[in-house]
Amino acid sequence: MVQVSNLGKTQPKIDTKNKHLIIGAGFVGLGMAQALQAANIPYHQVDASDDIGGNWYHGVYQTAHIISSRRITQFTHFPMPEDYPDFPSSQQMRDYLNAFADRFELRQHIELNRSVSYVRPIENNLWEVTFADGEQRIYKGILLCNGHHWSKRFPELKGEFNGEIIHSKDYKKPEQLLGKRVLVIGGGNSACDIAAEAARVALKSVLSMRESVWFIPKTFAGIPTADLIKWWMPQWYQRLMAYGIIRLTFGNHANYGLAKPNYRIFEKHPTLNNEVPYYIKHGRIIPKPAVEQLKGDEVEFVDRTSEKFDLIVCATGYHVSYPFLPPELQRVSGAVVKCYAGAFLDDYKGLYYIGWGQARGGVGSLMAAYAPLFARYLQLQDQINVPLGLVFKEMGQKLPTTHLSDPQQIFRQLKLANLFFNLVARKAAHIDSKYPNFSNLPLLPLSANN
Repeated sequence: MVQVSNLGKTQPKIDTKNKHLIIGAGFVGLGMAQALQAANIPYHQVDASDDIGGNWYHGVYQTAHIISSRRITQFTHFPMPEDYPDFPSSQQMRDYLNAFADRFELRQHIELNRSVSYVRPIENNLWEVTFADGEQRIYKGILLCNGHHWSKRFPELKGEFNGEIIHSKDYKKPEQLLGKRVLVIGGGNSACDIAAEAARVALKSVLSMRESVWFIPKTFAGIPTADLIKWWMPQWYQRLMAYGIIRLTFGNHANYGLAKPNYRIFEKHPTLNNEVPYYIKHGRIIPKPAVEQLKGDEVEFVDRTSEKFDLIVCATGYHVSYPFLPPELQRVSGAVVKCYAGAFLDDYKGLYYIGWGQARGGVGSLMAAYAPLFARYLQLQDQINVPLGLVFKEMGQKLPTTHLSDPQQIFRQLKLANLFFNLVARKAAHIDSKYPNFSNLPLLPLSANN
């Protein structure tokens, strides 16, 4: 998590221009740090929190468990303990990430309680980083690994509500729901987890969804559903298999008083949950359509029904956000960062947007495959003057149009990228020769923009 704070008195700049800076020490940031260390690429790492772990440290509720399986969530070169269940808890995930940092001796390069206030390109293709306490450092490049589960997105709700409204990130323990009439807004994994928790301890649990979602069971025939998907399966085959599993496990939506979803599976981030259908059948979760308006103690829904509530939990997601970047480097469009090959700009070198996408599970295994390739790209960037994003652009790559991705397709693409890396390097040298005078455009310091 990265916070923006007011600047204090500016301190002398520390020359670190031979190093990269990793912003964020969560799952992605730690994976990138280990890959840079293995490739002997000098770096520093900072995080605004007082401990490592990212969202697993500061963001999730006590009863959270991973939705993808242990096998695909773990770093492939650092397996989780054998006594971990298929779906480890939040505490087990924190313990695992701490063990990962210790195993690869990453802590010596991590500075905690270090909020970044501003990042800007300066002369000679270097990057100036200003911290919340006013300290400034100059780095060779910046790896943006600050996560996308911290900038809360709230729905626009008409009217006034007499009770309490919180975001799902503010939900930490079941006691917050105990004995209350609870409305959960959303259809994703956090929404369903909290609605199921409310079904157990609250006076009432209502789940409001603008549209129905596909509930994918976490296991099928005793096997984590995510583990059934293999690297060779095209997405159409995965989709067909998922439809079959859903039908055999839950039946159809009409059995639960829900409309059939108006999108195909995997066109949105999947909701893996067995409990919501179960509790709907037991009358412990009441499904409702979208909220129409708030009316004091009541909430009116678009079907013109009304219910009384004490607490509204908005499990409505997060913004992809880089608040420490100047406007010229704000490349976010909705949930998509407009960069090439998942991380690279075509007009600036040394700034890398990492981990902003939403793959269907498997963050550890994906990072284990991607981070070493990224380290090779950093070494290639040292050999050319133009940004790698420009190389990928001229090789025919397109900017992304969605934040969703199929992890099996990513694995296949990464294998090809490693196989043809030398070809990319030769192409990069050729493209570099076409732009002998390229240089990053320096941007003004923060004080000049105020």
